[in-house]
Amino acid sequence: MSANVELDRVTVRFGQFTAVSGASLQIAGGEFFSFLGPSGCGKTTILRTVSGFLDPSEGAVRIAGQDMAGIGPNKRPTALIFQNLALFPLMTVAENITYGLRVRGVSKPERMKKADELLSLIALPGQGKKLVSELSGGQKQRVAIARALAVEPKVLLLDEPLSALDLKLRQHMRTELRAIQQRVGITFIYITHDQGEALTMSDRIAVMNNGVIEQIGDGKVVYDAPKTAFVASFVGENNPFPGRVSKADASGAVIDTAFGPLRGRNPGGVKAGDKAILFIRPEALRLGKGAPDATITSTVLSVAFEGNASHIFLKGAAKKDITLTVGRLERVTIPEQGVEAQVTYDPELGLVLPEGSMARE
Repeated sequence: MSANVELDRVTVRFGQFTAVSGASLQIAGGEFFSFLGPSGCGKTTILRTVSGFLDPSEGAVRIAGQDMAGIGPNKRPTALIFQNLALFPLMTVAENITYGLRVRGVSKPERMKKADELLSLIALPGQGKKLVSELSGGQKQRVAIARALAVEPKVLLLDEPLSALDLKLRQHMRTELRAIQQRVGITFIYITHDQGEALTMSDRIAVMNNGVIEQIGDGKVVYDAPKTAFVASFVGENNPFPGRVSKADASGAVIDTAFGPLRGRNPGGVKAGDKAILFIRPEALRLGKGAPDATITSTVLSVAFEGNASHIFLKGAAKKDITLTVGRLERVTIPEQGVEAQVTYDPELGLVLPEGSMARE
């Protein structure tokens, strides 16, 4: 069983500080939904508010249509997996998994049956008698998930559970976690600052900044069609070219930048005279000369070879370098450090957005 979750204009304050401001959204039952944002943006505060460890200062949290006001964490149809997992080191794997059932008075035979079922679900059959200290990082992660699932929550809340794992294990656990969620079919609400995690696993993502939800959408929409300068600069790599709009119409907008006039599509409807930023993804740039309003000339600062691709860094107009990604199989000559190079792009792959705050991480 899964449940839908609704945030209705939720605001959370700590004294004079507003951690979350007017958050409204609906999460469908059975959805894998992620809150993505930098440290301190309010995403963990939202998770703790859904779980009942915090009360909203304003607004309401509803689970399966029921207002959660006055309902404590132990009475809500939720389970929470903390960042540090909080497993009991002196208990066996099976005892960890069934701890919540023991507290609820479930008999030992029923608990052991449930432990066996969940060990099979998380691909650790027959491991129930091991101590937690005998497990690898990825195995501990799965045990924490099984323990949360043992009490049959309708909503599983996960607070950056993969952050302590090394890169390869983290990438493997993304696949594992998504597969488990699809097998059990319950609602997952996932907190992360890792864009790769959010894009890989989520049905939809809410991108947060300074306590405000800036955009909600699936991974492709958030990556390809960000609505704000913050989302464009936080989700994936992006090259910003700030300036003032000189022309704007239904087909796009031209910005006067430090590299001359550059064109991009204009979904936000900026007008001539507006301050704006043109964003171009590194993979959208290519070496060579194109149209006058889609060509950038700059000096090559360095080249980083990364196996399947090379990243070319060119001198930008501000502190941020321009990054161009060239695939290993592309038949181009990589320019050397110190030479002047021209790069171009399809204006349809350039995105003009109103000037706004940019991500620092």
